[in-house]
Amino acid sequence: MSTGRFERCAIASRSGNGSLKLKVIDFIAKDLNELLEKTDGKTVEKPKGAIKLATKGLKIQELEMGFRQRFLATLSNPNIAYILMMIGLVGLYFELAHPGAIFPGVIGGISLILAFFAFRTLPVNYAGVLLIILGVFLFVAEVKIASYGLLTMGGLISLAIGSIMLFDSPVPFLRASLTVIIPTVLVTAAFFVFVVAAALKAQLAKPATGSEGLVGEIGVAKTRLAPEGRVFVHGEWWNASADEVIEPEEKVRVLKTEGLGLKVEKVK
Repeated sequence: MSTGRFERCAIASRSGNGSLKLKVIDFIAKDLNELLEKTDGKTVEKPKGAIKLATKGLKIQELEMGFRQRFLATLSNPNIAYILMMIGLVGLYFELAHPGAIFPGVIGGISLILAFFAFRTLPVNYAGVLLIILGVFLFVAEVKIASYGLLTMGGLISLAIGSIMLFDSPVPFLRASLTVIIPTVLVTAAFFVFVVAAALKAQLAKPATGSEGLVGEIGVAKTRLAPEGRVFVHGEWWNASADEVIEPEEKVRVLKTEGLGLKVEKVK
């Protein structure tokens, strides 16, 4: 059944009586069957001339959406599209920061493609998208630049503002809900802060392997160092030298490596 475009009609609602008094609508119908009865005989103006509707007695056939239509309709939800975009950005960042992880990159790529597909059906403000991307870059820059948290704060602000600006529509159901935006921004920020903190900790950590890892270790002199001798450090025998006389079985601390030997001092 195709009824064309009615001039002014409405299914019954709480505001229906007021609209009827204001002549915004022609009549009120409690259901589709009554709507078809009341529109029967109405004349509708068309570009090619007026037509008279014959709707009385028509059968109503409901066509339900298939799986594909339901899936695409779900993707078009602003909240879902927003969450997919954030998952995509986080996944791609994790993959770039840890090459070979594979899984985050795959999930991130799929999520980002689905998000941009959904953006085709939504009133997207690309200034919001750029602000979100800028926020992610500011979080990443915190690893390279010692800003004492300023870049992280800027990233958090940019992420929040970009999320609010992402969908440019006065209609609530075409915008992401604040109840979705706030937790998502906080979780995303917490993820990046955790990753940045872990990266900084790894950069500043004392080497645990190689010759650099021996600096600061405590060992035992096995021969008299005056100034050279042998020490036992970290389960290994080393040639060592010291600026003071160190007797056998005295504890020593490694100051630095010198070629294949160590520079040590007596533990006071």
